[in-house]
Amino acid sequence: MHYLLPIITILIFGGLGYSLADAHTTVHVEQYEIEVGWDIEPPVVGFRNVIVYEISESPSEGVKSGITSAFKNLQSTIRMGGVTKVLDINSDPRPGNYFSKIIPTKTGSLSIELKGEINGVPIDIEIPLEDVETTAVLDFPSSSGSSSGQEVAALKNAMSALQKDVTEIKSKLDSVDTSSVDFNAETTYNFAVFGLSLGAAGVILAIIAMIKRK
Repeated sequence: MHYLLPIITILIFGGLGYSLADAHTTVHVEQYEIEVGWDIEPPVVGFRNVIVYEISESPSEGVKSGITSAFKNLQSTIRMGGVTKVLDINSDPRPGNYFSKIIPTKTGSLSIELKGEINGVPIDIEIPLEDVETTAVLDFPSSSGSSSGQEVAALKNAMSALQKDVTEIKSKLDSVDTSSVDFNAETTYNFAVFGLSLGAAGVILAIIAMIKRK
């Protein structure tokens, strides 16, 4: 059964006129071959990248012929969901090669819509691009994982210690001889509140520090 999957994939893309080269997609429209993809793969959110186009006539005797001025009457639009943007096209020194500069701001799937005509041949196609990834694919060492787990554990321990202090202070207050002439209720209360405030402030500062690092 497994050997059927590659065959089915080839038949599907071949029947639609689509083929894949690395993470680039090639579409055949009559005599023209249009290849579109990211220059830097995988694309990462927040990092400048370039969408590259190669437009040529289908190989004759194995030699491609790049089409100059291919975007004279052709427009490239990038799409993510319902959001679109018309891209500026820059010419590469190599005939038939073009590019559009872009900084992806969200992770997910994008596609390129090409509409217009090339030398009288109508073009109306949508080409999927490789998904934009989070910076996690480049992060080293990982910003999440064991360090975050250790910080959470430390905060839990601090909270447990604070609760223990509350219990101990309450127990000591209950055991104080309030009838003694040396007993000063206000001083005892103030020391207890001061101690608890220091503990609570430490926990709050630790939480704020964790949030700022995220």
